[in-house]
Amino acid sequence: MFTGLVEEVGTIASIVEKAGNHRITIHAPASAKELKEGNSIAVSGVCLTALDIKPDSFCADLARETWMRTSLSRLTQGAQVNLELSLKVDARMGGHIVQGHVDGTGRLAGLEPIPNADDFWMHIDIPEDLEKYVVFKGSIAIEGISLTVARLEGLRLTIAIIPHTIKMTNLKSLQPGDPVNIETDIVAKYLEKWTKREQLAEALSVESLVARGF
Repeated sequence: MFTGLVEEVGTIASIVEKAGNHRITIHAPASAKELKEGNSIAVSGVCLTALDIKPDSFCADLARETWMRTSLSRLTQGAQVNLELSLKVDARMGGHIVQGHVDGTGRLAGLEPIPNADDFWMHIDIPEDLEKYVVFKGSIAIEGISLTVARLEGLRLTIAIIPHTIKMTNLKSLQPGDPVNIETDIVAKYLEKWTKREQLAEALSVESLVARGF
């Protein structure tokens, strides 16, 4: 489990493709010192397994599905990625609950400076099937960053970004049109499941009453 608080911005040192799968090597001195073989680490919001750990780098294998369904498919040598080590049991819970299970990718529409402020509006176009999980002032993870929804108009998501977030993440390296990983709040998904279960139970109850002539 993660919290969406980026600890280091790593740099893609190499990408090797073999039989449709990809192995990425990430230069990340701070994270590499904390990792052990097989540990989980969030890479731009995608939970991966750390392998072949060196003093200043580690590798991770990406299955074809992960490569195709996440923003990691846009990676090239030198690209920047957000890194977060898995949450320790005795650690404080900042951000929000992030699993590292990406729901889909959106498209960065732009970073717009807010007039008379140092902050930015980040605009993202999200997939239609994720819109139902996004609510005003709700939590959302973009590229593994815990953020708060400021506005949702149709499929255009807007988030307020402070200078610290720009400085400490890979957002400064992204361009309009780039895909970004999106993980919606897990609470919304559980609520949807419970609601559907209750609706199904109610429908079956009504159907039973009708069948019995009530």
